[in-house]
Amino acid sequence: MANVTVVGAQWGDEGKGKLVDWLSNRAEVVVRFQGGHNAGHTLVVGNQTYKLSLLPSGVVQGKLSVIGNGVVVDPWHLLEEIEKVRGQGVEITPQILALADNACLILPLHKDLDQAREAAAANKIGTTGRGIGPAYEDKVGRRAIRVADLADREALEAKIDRLLAHHAPLRRGLGLPDADPAELLAALQAVAPQVLAYARPAWLLLSRVVKAGKRVLFEGAQGALLDVDHGTYPYVTSSNTVAGQAAAGSGLGAKATGYVLGIVKAYTTRVGEGPFPTELEDEIGRRIGEVGREFGTVTGRARRCGWFDAVLVRQSVALNGIAGVALTKLDVLDGLPSLRICTGYRLDGRELDHLPAGLKAQGQLTPVYEEVEGWRESTHGARSFRDLPANAVKYVRRIEELIGAPVALLSTSPERDDTIMMHDPFAD
Repeated sequence: MANVTVVGAQWGDEGKGKLVDWLSNRAEVVVRFQGGHNAGHTLVVGNQTYKLSLLPSGVVQGKLSVIGNGVVVDPWHLLEEIEKVRGQGVEITPQILALADNACLILPLHKDLDQAREAAAANKIGTTGRGIGPAYEDKVGRRAIRVADLADREALEAKIDRLLAHHAPLRRGLGLPDADPAELLAALQAVAPQVLAYARPAWLLLSRVVKAGKRVLFEGAQGALLDVDHGTYPYVTSSNTVAGQAAAGSGLGAKATGYVLGIVKAYTTRVGEGPFPTELEDEIGRRIGEVGREFGTVTGRARRCGWFDAVLVRQSVALNGIAGVALTKLDVLDGLPSLRICTGYRLDGRELDHLPAGLKAQGQLTPVYEEVEGWRESTHGARSFRDLPANAVKYVRRIEELIGAPVALLSTSPERDDTIMMHDPFAD
């Protein structure tokens, strides 16, 4: 039985939470390998809805859940989220949740910097203002405070001094007061015992898990088109979101990722700023947003909506090594008389079969559409491919042809069990 890596194949918000929760039934361990609490997963289990940002989806089912070293962790938010989920009847203990001791922390000063920069920017990126970008900057700048540092006051004091020496001129340039090292030290020491209870060498734990033959599910946040290298830069997140990051962000070898499952909406959405070739700023776009309840799990921001972009998904299939896709929210398109699929782009009289790297070029793309007939019957809650309307089946098959990957799973509602499995990713 293989491990499975789940990644969003668009700009995020593809419905990864439900699919990861569904796949958790077949996995024994669930791992978060990148991002922070700037992205969220919504899980609907019976009458209960769980909104998770940092916690891996496996905690809801009591599966061993690991926050890997590739994640930047706000310790205060982590503890709040643990308490919130406990309040919904899910017990989280160090036997269930493991936090990589070499993961870097998000501090209040990161949030300050993130929000001040966004407020002052002429061309806004559209960040969540939660400090994720500045935390990754400190990580690659080799001045971050890591989980393990919470256990060593002397080392912590020295690291705070070095960190604040870097942040002081940045804060002054943005009109922010200097951060107080004693205040930061006291705040970190206050949460240290609770956070350290979950800390351990995650790479070692996972190495033992894999050697024992247990099935591991790697859970990404955001989508491949927000990858800091391969996305619509600079309108991206601050980490690598592609499947290859599952190995580096967990401490396991490159072969650990196993079967790569790309999560894809039956249409396209995007939160925040940045190019969006198939965006619909009309009644159809508004209808898709309302029917699909397209509002961010973390921020509540309305998502921009558009037609399915096969060019972008085909690119994601290549970048992630996607073996199969899970197509979500097909039911949102019920009742539309006709649908469009983007099959290519036009730019300066040329036709392109990929998204160019240049931001200016990305903003000038004209989509080339193929029109297909819609369906009036409901697909909501369908649990068999045979139950789908003929035109919905044709739509799914055409998407498979255009993106160069088969549909392994098909989701027809937010409910966990409303999932059609055409191929079990864990069987490979």
